[in-house]
Amino acid sequence: MSRSVIPLAERMRPAVLKDFFGQEELIGEGSFLRAAIEEDRVPSVILWGPPGCGKTTLAHVIAKLTKAEFIPLSATASGVDELRKVIDRAESGHRLGVKTVLFIDEIHRWNKAQQDRLLPYVEKGVVTLIGATTENPSFEVNSALLSRARVLVLKQLSEEAILMILKRAIESSNQEFRESRNQRIDEAVLAFIAQQANGDARFALNTLEAVTQQRKEVTLDLVKEILQKSHLLYDKKGEEHYNIISALHKSMRGGDAHASVYWLARMLEGGEDPLYVARRIIRFASEDIGLANNTALLIANAAFDACHKLGLPECGVHLAHAVIFMAKSHKSIAAYEAYERAKKDVARYGNLPVPLHIRNAPTQLMKELGYSKGYQYTPREDSAGQQYMPDELKDVKYFADE
Repeated sequence: MSRSVIPLAERMRPAVLKDFFGQEELIGEGSFLRAAIEEDRVPSVILWGPPGCGKTTLAHVIAKLTKAEFIPLSATASGVDELRKVIDRAESGHRLGVKTVLFIDEIHRWNKAQQDRLLPYVEKGVVTLIGATTENPSFEVNSALLSRARVLVLKQLSEEAILMILKRAIESSNQEFRESRNQRIDEAVLAFIAQQANGDARFALNTLEAVTQQRKEVTLDLVKEILQKSHLLYDKKGEEHYNIISALHKSMRGGDAHASVYWLARMLEGGEDPLYVARRIIRFASEDIGLANNTALLIANAAFDACHKLGLPECGVHLAHAVIFMAKSHKSIAAYEAYERAKKDVARYGNLPVPLHIRNAPTQLMKELGYSKGYQYTPREDSAGQQYMPDELKDVKYFADE
């Protein structure tokens, strides 16, 4: 394949650790993984991290620096048949003393049966597994397979690391830039690309390549034109979805209106359904604010109604109004805790009978059995001492009376 046809992000994959930028805690001097790579004793590992943080690149570096045969598979394009071929090849090599490193990209996309087929060969050492995933392996990878591999967490790359990757790409492709593009790229432009990449090196390199292919002066305006809008990391079905809604909830609970608006914007700009956010705010209005400000539930419902009627982008301001109100309101969890305590009593005591005097008596038989007998009708008489609880719970209080 012609070098020009291969994407820049693929051409720039480093072959040695010194060219791998970021993840210092994972592969820095004295780290477990660096020592394992240098000593050619890499165990089975699961590389877990966000897109573009270097999972696949690190696997390629390991392949080049170890003496094992490196076999890559994509979980989205392979199944049991492909795995069987790999295992047959690995078993042949194992008998000859040749190690095999099997790299499975997006391992979370393999189903349980596929993962189970791999398990015994990892256990026997026929293959050393390197799995890459953007999803929490606790949820997506079989526990048996997890117990035989070490989970290594890769962090989102810093802007500084992205900037170094971009500079390396330009230096490595210097002749290419001079001969086919005759372009000069200012540091400010590279810094802007790094900032817009949101920690994704692949996105940054793809952006650099797209910009330089325009064969015109590379300016901030050109970069903005290429990008058109920010590409935010927000998987509506993945862990980041739950991380960010948790951040919004805790920011409102903690009274930080500014953080609340920021996390709201992260969700909406990332493509979240505004009705999902509105439903969470309705829950918050009673769970966290409750009796401290009964208006909160009215505001939350009004925001939901506005989202239902208008949709995005118009309803963003209604949700901002709501989250600021929630954040700035006094908080009370009395209603939330009262229900939780009552729920425990329901589970503990089961179906306690309703006291006879507060039962309805629509028939003569019920009246004869004592239904409604002695009931004190509050609008007409003093019912302060009337019992409404079952006898077993008559003195129970679920929240403090004011």
